[in-house]
Amino acid sequence: MTTTDIPRPTDAGSGRRVAKKRPRRTATGGLRQAVSATTLLWIMACLYGFPVLWFILSSLKPSSDLFSYPLTLVPHNPTLSGFEAAWDSANFSQYFINTAIVCVITTILTVGISCCTGYALAKYDNKWLKAFFICILATTMLPSEVMLAPEFLVVRNLGLYNSFAGIILPAVLTATGCFMFRQFFLTVPDELVEAARIDGAKELSIFLRIMVPLSRPIMLTLAILSFQWRWNDYIWPLLMLNDPDKFTVQIGIQSIVGAQNINWSVLLGASVISMIPLIVIFLVFQRYVMGADINAGLKD
Repeated sequence: MTTTDIPRPTDAGSGRRVAKKRPRRTATGGLRQAVSATTLLWIMACLYGFPVLWFILSSLKPSSDLFSYPLTLVPHNPTLSGFEAAWDSANFSQYFINTAIVCVITTILTVGISCCTGYALAKYDNKWLKAFFICILATTMLPSEVMLAPEFLVVRNLGLYNSFAGIILPAVLTATGCFMFRQFFLTVPDELVEAARIDGAKELSIFLRIMVPLSRPIMLTLAILSFQWRWNDYIWPLLMLNDPDKFTVQIGIQSIVGAQNINWSVLLGASVISMIPLIVIFLVFQRYVMGADINAGLKD
């Protein structure tokens, strides 16, 4: 007796694979996540911005209203007398010129030297370069106060005391700048460098025509940070400068503070005046700090 396999009747749609529908994110869930993230950012902005707002509005108050009880955020009788007294009591125009000279020269040298150092540390394989990079990072483990005494002795023995060069030269090479450029150049594909070498480009040409344009966002970021560091620097210029005509802004603000009493209205006005250049520089250059297309010129 033989048996034959007879196909069983099946439903027309049973042989088709039924695709499982993935749960879609509802508009409510996405909106909830966006609102929560936005709310968190607003809370952080308020926490950071409230002291600055209080500081700026307090500079518009008369001296009699600064410590009046109850404390108020908005001045009842806003005045610019604190700014006028601060500008007249100190030679702020000369302080601004001195600080601008120091900041601009130091920023240019810092960006240039950090760019060259970071490129060498990232694209050249040498054990001595690795050891040099470790030594650079080791400087960040020491407090800046520990290095003040030896730096002062070296600068004084070089005959740079009471000069702008004595402020500029010790601040040129920074571990932060070298690290930033090294990490950026590590992300640049080596194929881009090899392609330029095959085309006959020299090492200096590769660096100036390819690497420097690609690193423009890092250069601008470090320039903003370096300018801010040098503008707010107080301890080192205080140690190095003895001539009042060479004082920087921060030392000029300190000279306003009296030994017995402090005119807070004048001090707040002077502090707000010293913040204006940093705010302007940040607003002008922040739109240039963006990601670079490091894969430009490469084929997929």
